[in-house]
Amino acid sequence: MSIRPIKRFIKSKPTLEGAGVHLRRAFGFGNTNDFDPFLLLDDFRNDVPEDYLAGFPWHPHRGIETITYVLAGTVEHGDSMGNHGVISSGDVQWMTAGSGIIHQEMPKGDPGGRMHGFQLWANLPSTLKMTAPRYQEVQATNIPEITDDDGTHVRVVCGNFWGKTGPVDGIAADPIYLDVSVSPGRRKTLPVETTRHAFAYVFAGSGKFCNASGPLAVPTEAIKWADTNPPVEADNRSLILFDRGDEVTVQAGDDGIRFLLVSGKPLEEPVAWYGPIVMNTQEQLQQAFTELQEGKFLKASGGM
Repeated sequence: MSIRPIKRFIKSKPTLEGAGVHLRRAFGFGNTNDFDPFLLLDDFRNDVPEDYLAGFPWHPHRGIETITYVLAGTVEHGDSMGNHGVISSGDVQWMTAGSGIIHQEMPKGDPGGRMHGFQLWANLPSTLKMTAPRYQEVQATNIPEITDDDGTHVRVVCGNFWGKTGPVDGIAADPIYLDVSVSPGRRKTLPVETTRHAFAYVFAGSGKFCNASGPLAVPTEAIKWADTNPPVEADNRSLILFDRGDEVTVQAGDDGIRFLLVSGKPLEEPVAWYGPIVMNTQEQLQQAFTELQEGKFLKASGGM
């Protein structure tokens, strides 16, 4: 077994999206090859209603899948296929834009004004860029939860993990999407297939992610410190991108640690990307925007 070395450490950055929603972007746009098949991760946790209530009014998507995971508050969804729904604490919405969908997402806080959650974008392979749009809404009660003997708690949003299978299926990127909580002071090793790109995003507590295949020696003897890779400490809003290996090890801090652990098989295809449209070539991208202007964007069931 080999611990995945840490390739990059990132603190999510403040940004504005939609009609003026304040959020933090962990990664997205620019060169996202290291995250392939994922394109973007937004952390929209906010406790100030005026910073998020404007929401994300009607806008198009093509060529991607969006995964919205809500921790507090609610998000109301509507789209050009006629779907309407509200997801709340612990729920997941998975939307396959495929050939094209126009939708809106309008957030509302809980009684304390909190609107917390994440949105992840997964790329579609070239063979499925123009597939029919699809919408999945999963209630919290349908998401498997596992508690290990040492208290480690995992919600399996998507994929197979520790003998449980998440409820979201038919996703091209074949992702594993986990919500992991490790108890204070515990050291935990979690399996991740070698063929996958993987990252962790910390959103509560803190911990140290090991950065070597062997344990870090205690400095009581003459060792070559220059040859060791100390653990990387991560706290709230920290993203850790892992290199190759087949497991991830974390040492939880005094308050424990909670993080998303996401992995997927890379598509290794060219990306032509502008805003909510992600295709393989500039020609395909231009065609999508031309179709938007001409009212020919929506290809499958439904329209506005």
